[in-house]
Amino acid sequence: MAMQGEHQMRGGDQLGLRAYNKRMILNLIRQHGALPKAEIARLTGLSAQAVSVIVNALLKEKLVRKGNKVRGKVGQPHTPIALNANGALSGGVKIGRRSLELMLVNFHGEAIEYERFAYAAPRQSEVATLLRRELPAFLARLDPALRERLIGLGVAMPGQIFAWTDVMGLDPAELVDWNEVDISSLISEIARLPVETYNDATAACAGEMVLGSALTFANALYVYVGTFIGGGVVINGQLFEGPRRNAGAIGSMPVTGKDGSEQLIRHASLYSLENRLRGKGIGDLGMIAERARDPSAAKAYAEWRRTAAPAIAQAVTAAVSVIDFEGVVIDANLYPPQLEALVHDVQEALRHQDLTGISPFALRQGSIGPRARVSGAAILPLIREFSPDQYLLVKRVASAA
Repeated sequence: MAMQGEHQMRGGDQLGLRAYNKRMILNLIRQHGALPKAEIARLTGLSAQAVSVIVNALLKEKLVRKGNKVRGKVGQPHTPIALNANGALSGGVKIGRRSLELMLVNFHGEAIEYERFAYAAPRQSEVATLLRRELPAFLARLDPALRERLIGLGVAMPGQIFAWTDVMGLDPAELVDWNEVDISSLISEIARLPVETYNDATAACAGEMVLGSALTFANALYVYVGTFIGGGVVINGQLFEGPRRNAGAIGSMPVTGKDGSEQLIRHASLYSLENRLRGKGIGDLGMIAERARDPSAAKAYAEWRRTAAPAIAQAVTAAVSVIDFEGVVIDANLYPPQLEALVHDVQEALRHQDLTGISPFALRQGSIGPRARVSGAAILPLIREFSPDQYLLVKRVASAA
């Protein structure tokens, strides 16, 4: 089916239409890979002349490049047009409760630089000092020519990083100063780049939608199990952030605990696993993905899953009963075999939930893992700048199987 054509004006603005069509072609190449001009015209509904003009402009801007000429058995040879990997770059900053992560990605969304800095608690003054020291040095690694192609930074962080201090063993006063800082302005001042801030689990969801392979549903719930569990919501193929960018705050969902109703965050977050590992003398906090390789940690992981999986299953059941999600994707800051075990246990726990009246839905394991949040933060500036619909992120929509 042809996409929006050149004669369908957006807002009656010819310049705006031309810019839209450029973004449409870039998005098409991103999704399908290198394409000849004739195929671009067929898929977009634009005329061959319009496609030629736009592609020539994109070549001049170095956003796309010509591939090797292809000679088919029938017809004239053609030259595929591909994204120029270095045509545009963006960066991601993830401020978490246990670590700061920095990432740079190219136009394909491939990570070209990455660094992680662990800390025991996300004290605002310490995080700000770390950013001022490390972010300029991190960006300086880029060749000057590539630095000019860097369009901005996405920042992923919890919506309320100062909340739930009790489970982290902190006095609330230690994190209250997060209310006094504009993190976007601080990072923009340090990096001298445009900055957008996103909820960390929402950013992880975007990362799976654009870069991963699991989230291909038009309507889906995404669950990310980090130090605190969180989530993202996809409706009609779009990442739904909510009016206050807090949609998918699944960690706050009530579940049945020993003392009645408690929040999911207290049953299925990795901080409780960290505490188990620390109690057994296995490693430091904030190194969950790495510690998963330690055979001596297996018992602690199994104990944690026995509590986490039923709670996640209960929350998923509640969410699916409200919005008719076709699929649920679970990812985590875990080593892949441990994530696989968690998803398996959640699937088993769902068998004990009363699903009467709920449409069948698929449960899948996320494909990105520990770097999902910073990857999503890094790719979002490229989507905002170059996608024809800045919120339409699902690259392949499929019904649940």
